[in-house]
This record gives sequence, C-alpha cells and structure tokens, in this order.
Amino acid sequence: MTSPLISCIFPVFNVERYLRETLESILAQTHRPIEIIVADDGSTDGTARVAAGYDDRVRYLKQDNAGPAAARNLGLDAARGDFVAFLDADDLWHMEKLSRQRARFDARPELDLCITKVQNFWAPELAAEEELYRNHRLSQPTVGYLAATLLARRSVFETVGRFNPSLRHADKTEWFSRALEKRAVLELLPEVLVYRRLHRTNLSRTEGSVSRDEYLQFLKDSLDHRRRQKNGA
Repeated sequence: MTSPLISCIFPVFNVERYLRETLESILAQTHRPIEIIVADDGSTDGTARVAAGYDDRVRYLKQDNAGPAAARNLGLDAARGDFVAFLDADDLWHMEKLSRQRARFDARPELDLCITKVQNFWAPELAAEEELYRNHRLSQPTVGYLAATLLARRSVFETVGRFNPSLRHADKTEWFSRALEKRAVLELLPEVLVYRRLHRTNLSRTEGSVSRDEYLQFLKDSLDHRRRQKNGA
C-alpha cells in the first residue's frame, strides 16, 4: 500500500541560524513521501538563500510580514498532501515523528488529528538558565498542544478553519479550541517526538507581555463564548 503524502509546512522569519538543522530534521523523517513547504513571513536575513540550497526538496514561498499564523495559512494554501504537519523554524522532530503518528491513523480510521509530547531544550547561550530550571516543569516533557506536534488530515481544516492571523501567540491554542469544539477526534501519543528550542529570540521571550495579554484575552473570550452557549444565546 502506498503511503499518503504528508505536507510539512515550515513557517519562517529571520531564522537563518537554525534553518538547516530544522530542515534536516524533516528530511530525516522515516515516513515517505513528504513535501516540505517553507513559508517565509518576510525574512530579511539569509533564510531564502539557505532554502534555495535544498533545490527541489523544498518549496519556497514568501509573503510580506504578517505573522506566523498567516505564514502557516500560506503553506496550507499550497499543500498537496492528504495530511499536514507543521514545524517552527527553531524546533526539531524525532526522526520517527511522522511515521509513528501515521500508524495511529491506520489503526483508527476515525482519527482527525494526532499530537505528541514535547521536550524543551536550551540553546548554548542559555546554559545558565538551563541549569536554573534543571528540576523545573520547563525541563519535563509536556503535552504539546502546539502546531509542531500536530499531524492532521488536511480535510480537518475545511471543517475547523485555518489559523487566525489576527493572533501572534495564541493562534495555535485558539485553533485547537475550535477543533475540539467541532468534535474533531484527537489522540495524544505519550512519547516525546518534538523538541522545542529555547533561545534569546523566542517570541514568548521577546514579546512576553504581549503574549500574556493575548492569552488572557483569548481565555476571556473563550469563557464568554461558553457562557453564551450555556445560556442559549
């Protein structure tokens, strides 16, 4: 039986430093076939040059800077696979990430999306921070309601919709909330198959206050929505 094509969407913005390593973690996947779509959100560094070095192994798309959600949507528009996965430009996949998730879809035909656990790791310049958090929850595997852990049937996006480009930080959380509200069938693999890099330019670090405000607003909007539903409004 021929394995289905998985479209691996890779939103990027000024990530020349990490681009090769992350692309190699996609190319190392044991599942085949895959297509890799680099969705460049207006980078001004050498990102385009690095992507061009991979020739036809990578499809490179570029838009004016509009945020990570818009970049994911750009990739979705171009995706040709029956399944879709995402990887942020500074993170890494376990080499069997896609194949282990695909096996769950074979075992459960009703499955719509599959996520995994995620493990943080620190860039070398943050060695002191890594030591500080050695026994902290940040050092432990966690359930990954993140785009990077997701493998989904492409058809799910027709039901749930795309990522909300008005959000820069809470877009993944908001999408998963919509998916659950639409009763999408989800399975969590109890394995760490995604590695999230912590470094000095993570958006959660450089735009920390904005990120917190956005999540708080999303939480308020979500609670208000549920309250209205409960009251039949």
